[in-house]
Amino acid sequence: MAEAHQAVAFQFTVTPDGIDLRMSHEALKQIYLSGVHSWKKKFIRFKNGIITGVYPASPSSWLIVVVGVMSTMYAKIDPSLGIIAKINRTLDTTGCMSNQTQNIVSGLLFGTGLWVALIVTMRYSLKMLLSYHGWIFTEHGKLSAGTRVWMALVKLFSGRKPMLYSFQTSLPRLPVPAVKDTVNRYLESVRPLMDDEEFRRMEGLAKDFAFNLGPRLQWYLKLKSWWATNYVSDWWEEYVYLRGRGPIMVNSNYYAMDFLYLSPTTLQAARAGNVIHAILLYRKKLDRQEIKPILLMGSTVPLCSAQWERMFNTSRIPGEESDTLQHVKDSKHIVVYHKGRYFKVWLYHDGRLLKPREIEQQMQRILDDDSEPQTGEKKLAALTAGDRVPWAKARQAYFSHGKNKQSLDAVEKAAFFVTLDDIEQGYRKEDPVRSLDAYAKSLLHGRCYDRWFDKTFTLIVFENGRMGLNAEHSWADAPIVGHLWENVMATEYLELGYSEDGHCKGDTNQNIPIPTKLQWEIPEECQEVIERSLSTAIALADDVDFHSFFFDAFGKGLIKKAKTSPDGFVQLALQLAHYRDMGKFSLTYEASMTRLFREGRTETVRSCTVESCKFVRTMEDPTESNENKLKLFQLAAAKHQHLYRLAMTGAGIDRHLFCLYVVSKYLAVDSPFLKEVLSEPWRLSTSQTPQQHIDLKKNPEMLSCGGGFGPVADDGYGVSYIILDENSIHFHVSSKISCSDTDSHRFGKNIQKAMVDIMGLFNLSKNCTK
Repeated sequence: MAEAHQAVAFQFTVTPDGIDLRMSHEALKQIYLSGVHSWKKKFIRFKNGIITGVYPASPSSWLIVVVGVMSTMYAKIDPSLGIIAKINRTLDTTGCMSNQTQNIVSGLLFGTGLWVALIVTMRYSLKMLLSYHGWIFTEHGKLSAGTRVWMALVKLFSGRKPMLYSFQTSLPRLPVPAVKDTVNRYLESVRPLMDDEEFRRMEGLAKDFAFNLGPRLQWYLKLKSWWATNYVSDWWEEYVYLRGRGPIMVNSNYYAMDFLYLSPTTLQAARAGNVIHAILLYRKKLDRQEIKPILLMGSTVPLCSAQWERMFNTSRIPGEESDTLQHVKDSKHIVVYHKGRYFKVWLYHDGRLLKPREIEQQMQRILDDDSEPQTGEKKLAALTAGDRVPWAKARQAYFSHGKNKQSLDAVEKAAFFVTLDDIEQGYRKEDPVRSLDAYAKSLLHGRCYDRWFDKTFTLIVFENGRMGLNAEHSWADAPIVGHLWENVMATEYLELGYSEDGHCKGDTNQNIPIPTKLQWEIPEECQEVIERSLSTAIALADDVDFHSFFFDAFGKGLIKKAKTSPDGFVQLALQLAHYRDMGKFSLTYEASMTRLFREGRTETVRSCTVESCKFVRTMEDPTESNENKLKLFQLAAAKHQHLYRLAMTGAGIDRHLFCLYVVSKYLAVDSPFLKEVLSEPWRLSTSQTPQQHIDLKKNPEMLSCGGGFGPVADDGYGVSYIILDENSIHFHVSSKISCSDTDSHRFGKNIQKAMVDIMGLFNLSKNCTK
């Protein structure tokens, strides 16, 4: 029990001769180094806070301004237009300074004031410049002279070497669209989904709302938009995510996959060692704000970085009415689950981060531990997979004191959660379809008790060295997790690497204390709640029909030769595939982002349009010419791109109507229009995972699978896709087995056929050089 001796700084024994005090120098050293690490981290945060606080200026610019002011004063020139003289007279009344000191202090005060005024002016100017979004509507590759001048001004006011949060105070607020504009766009979006009688009825409800109740609700929403940083995000987080009382597993959480073909090592502990270390290096950069902000338009236009703030050291806490997000500033441990046991693993030793080989050693110690789970421990995480109210009640009743509270605190305050799975998963060349489907389902829900679904993310490492993530959705959206995941995979493969025998590089360290088993006392009553939650979760998981497949007939290379947006192409292919699959059109959700605005998250693009429906019907009409089909495709693609741009620039439909509905509930007024709009099911829910960091031209072997999510509607499909390289796209399709109308594999085949059929209109091939 060497680790027990290192856990205390001293021991004492009472003897006949007195008290025998024995100091543990190793423990004192660890306490000292831990303190040094904490203070270093506080200093870095303080320094970064100052740098971010004065951006787009720099702390050194204060010295330049003050020296400039003092120089002009000594040259008998007054740069302040009499302000310095007034400060001098005020200081003179104190009677405690000499004339020379008064002059210096006056110059310092004026120089500092001038510096602050310049910062505010630059920041406000940048905010005004970033409020312009006309650039997003320009044709690809054709920038006007005005747009080029605007880009130059943005770069001028953006300062040098921005940090992750540097642009936050310069980002504009999300605008509130006019009620009439939103209502008209809504009516246009549902026109292809309704017959004439249904549409007339909805048009009547919509116009009544736009002229009567709408303006009243809008007044409150405008008031909120002036007062709050973002008029949507807090309500979206609370009412869409945290107040949901059903299971978050499958319904809300999503997953990210490993490389498709590449397997850096088959050793489970080694893969975990490198990946955990890479994640911690990312966290270190995040703490120091060294991650570069995401910039669009040729590294000109910044996106909001607020969603990174709660990536680590965060957990969703269940409540009876609403959940909350608990975030701690720092965490020096992770919790690892393996074969029903929970282990606490410290991430630092000798005041430094554990090296990959040392983390591998800790993981191997856990894998070699053959102890049995404690009573009720094995399936404990099923509480996070089932309904939220039983979990909230159980947490209060059985985990609010004693060793259960201590162990739960260790889980919830961990940097993140790790599962060392005891099964093999991943792509298998001999059985690609079933292997990818099983891999996706394992990441999405596992056994329903071997992932802690409340943590921001669970890293899952399988027995054969393949891995993936399961991510909770309320704290951030998929592109943020995708940024982490791509960086981690690139760091692991390109920088850390493995030795020839598959182990992490470096040496083991036997002085590191072994992982600590968390202690639980789970009474029978709690075990019954766990079993009920598990039954709910298993029923949900068993109902998921998943199909994950790799499409390599062509990729974005050929699509761009067709002079079409890759995303627009895929969305129209999904419309055609869905019509062939279901025989009808459905309300379609495509996730867009509003991160051009401060604290922006997502907006909906309603991809099923009048133009897309005309195109699909034409594609299914054998009497129509290819020329006409191509013309309608281009019109539908242009319409989709326009809707996407409107959503990105704050002129979407659904978030505005959602917030008007929330206001109506606060005012206790009933709106038949809003009630009907908010109850419409999304039978086709889609999302593109962006490729952000990995350069597949340099490293084609690093092809990844992206990620996916569960079905949104009981009788619909969920589709996630990642447009990988010039020649491939990966799709993830989900639906429910209990619905007789849906079949994920059938829909997958329809997607592939639709993609090929649309490309056939262009008479292009992979070797085309047009």
